Amino acid sequence: MQLWVDADACPAVIKDILFRAATRAGLNLTLVANQHLRVPPSPLIRMVQVPPGFDEADKYIAANVQPGDLVVTADIPLAAEIVAKDAHALSPRGALYGKENIRELLDMRNFMDTLRSSGVETGGPAAFSTADRQAFANRLDAVLQRRRR
Repeated sequence: MQLWVDADACPAVIKDILFRAATRAGLNLTLVANQHLRVPPSPLIRMVQVPPGFDEADKYIAANVQPGDLVVTADIPLAAEIVAKDAHALSPRGALYGKENIRELLDMRNFMDTLRSSGVETGGPAAFSTADRQAFANRLDAVLQRRRR
């Protein structure tokens, strides 16, 4: 299993959890972003800087992910591509995307996008909380535990 992070908008606290988890589990972790990000010195952790542009990080991850890998992303369309490739997708808030829920999540995302583009004020996501961080850490641990079995 390789760990991938759609890192441009990923909260720093989630990246820190992933750095520790990759080191503890001995897994390769790749952060993909449009800008350079600092990562801890480790042979397991690397940063890939993609060219500026819409969805460049998503395209890179989708092109390189393998079945069984885990991708951390809040991007529902990217998560749908990952799930279609028999890999796992996990949101920074701890939601696991899978074949059983990705279609519904993608439909809701598209519906909200249509509302926003027609001028309806939909608001944004709630502020990232300690509960979100804990939910992510717990779900990541569960995914990594299943891998070890």
